[in-house]
Amino acid sequence: MSKRLESKYKINRRLGVNLWGRAKSPVNRREYGPGQHGQRRKQKPSDFSIQLMAKQKLKGYYGNISEKQFRKYYDEAVRRKGDTSENLIGLLERRLDAVVYRLKFAITPFAARQFISHGHVTVNGKKVNIPSYLVKEGDVIEVRDSSKQLAIVLDAVQTGERDTPEYVDVDHRQMKGTFLRTPVLSDVPYPVQMEPNLVVEFYSR
Repeated sequence: MSKRLESKYKINRRLGVNLWGRAKSPVNRREYGPGQHGQRRKQKPSDFSIQLMAKQKLKGYYGNISEKQFRKYYDEAVRRKGDTSENLIGLLERRLDAVVYRLKFAITPFAARQFISHGHVTVNGKKVNIPSYLVKEGDVIEVRDSSKQLAIVLDAVQTGERDTPEYVDVDHRQMKGTFLRTPVLSDVPYPVQMEPNLVVEFYSR
């Protein structure tokens, strides 16, 4: 298992953006990067560094996915018909942890991953504890009965930081939602600009 021990807010500061649009993000107070060299004068970025930054933003947003796994999504996106960048976004948004996050059953993608790993979620009535599980259109995702009163779930549902997008349908009283369709880039409510086309350029160099 890959290590993701670094603080999620360090990801924000390293990238210089409020990746999840959270009020707690230190970027709201300090726009420079972490560490003793964080305030160095920035040079004009190269095409490679711009593409790399686009990849790091997308990887980081979905809970800091490992490079190996992220590359697999890219390869699958290339293999499928249609626009590769749109295919990549569709695959990432079909991850179970992403769907749980979109349904507001967890406050962050990191919390969604942990929530699923601990066995609190079912898909079509069956327990699934694999965060990278790819949900299909029409799948019903539900918090298990024994977990519906957990404080972390209730807090997430009540947060006003974000809304649920149109490609999922959710009943927060029953803690149940449906993945209606695979979204395109313009459907996804990213708090910052994502550029999957630059990610495609990065891998196709």
